[in-house]
Amino acid sequence: MALAPSTAIEVDMAGETSATTVRVTIVQASTVFYNTPATLDKAEGLIADAATNGAQLVVFPEAFVGGYPRNSNFGVTIASRSAKDKEHFQKYHASAIAVPGPEVDRLAAMAEKHKIFLVMGVIEKEAYTLYCTVLFFDPQGQYLGKHRKLMPTAIERIIWGFGDGSTIPVYETPLGKIGSLICWENRMPLLRTALYAKGVEIYCAPTADDSDVWQASMKHIAVEGGCFVLSANQFCRRKDYPPPPDYVFAGVDNEPLPESVACAGGSVIISPSGVVLAGPNFDGEALISAELDLGEIVRAKFGFDVVGHYSRPDVLSLIVRDHSMKPVFFTSAEKKADNEQKLP
Repeated sequence: MALAPSTAIEVDMAGETSATTVRVTIVQASTVFYNTPATLDKAEGLIADAATNGAQLVVFPEAFVGGYPRNSNFGVTIASRSAKDKEHFQKYHASAIAVPGPEVDRLAAMAEKHKIFLVMGVIEKEAYTLYCTVLFFDPQGQYLGKHRKLMPTAIERIIWGFGDGSTIPVYETPLGKIGSLICWENRMPLLRTALYAKGVEIYCAPTADDSDVWQASMKHIAVEGGCFVLSANQFCRRKDYPPPPDYVFAGVDNEPLPESVACAGGSVIISPSGVVLAGPNFDGEALISAELDLGEIVRAKFGFDVVGHYSRPDVLSLIVRDHSMKPVFFTSAEKKADNEQKLP
């Protein structure tokens, strides 16, 4: 599908929505590691199943396309990179996708075929740098845009670049206002506040964290933001990754058995009042669905609206630098663009 502007609009402030009840589905499943075409095939089957069960919005985990390199350290030590570790990164880079690109076109076609809004976690490559990214699509097969993870966690910073303020969108759709933060950047209170200020109502939180603490964070965010929180995680076993020596699990005493659980999932859907509507699921790959009553957002914010009546801008305020941060700026290109705009 061709990439084109969509009827979904990025918004800055809260407002009314045209839907009252929305059926959403979280996909809890594993990447086919080092095999992006097979991962896309798997995604299409899962989307079809979700759509058959009435899903209007389908949310996938962090790094579903491209893979989350769990227990991999790429041999990183200070001032040293071995040839083998560089080859490991090269294979991981090859699994990532360009945005826009053919894989994005295919995802857009899936959304159109099954008439769903789609939120997909991918590993994006721009030239030789990788980003942990979420892509957004609408039921007309339009690619809406993306969010790049602003702050990779711990050793993730060795393999992924940093997003900037230009990709923190919230899209106004017939289902409500949809936005996303990825994994532990959900712990960044100022970043969450930026989404709240844009009026997010369906807050998507793709993750790789299957801990109990993560569940507490998701419940807190739902109540804090007065929004529905949809957290999607992979469920994967050691066998879902290539066997050694092609892929080695670092940081463990012994190489795990093929059936050992590498990530237990825990995908969950939570209401603005903090009620768990579906999940958390720790049992295996699954589709986790719920009906969202959007009227609950208004009822929750009657008592607490973090960027509305419960804010104190006279004491506390936030500045968001939402422009792209380019490492190289060509003044000639800017002058040419200005001159073209002045032509009659």
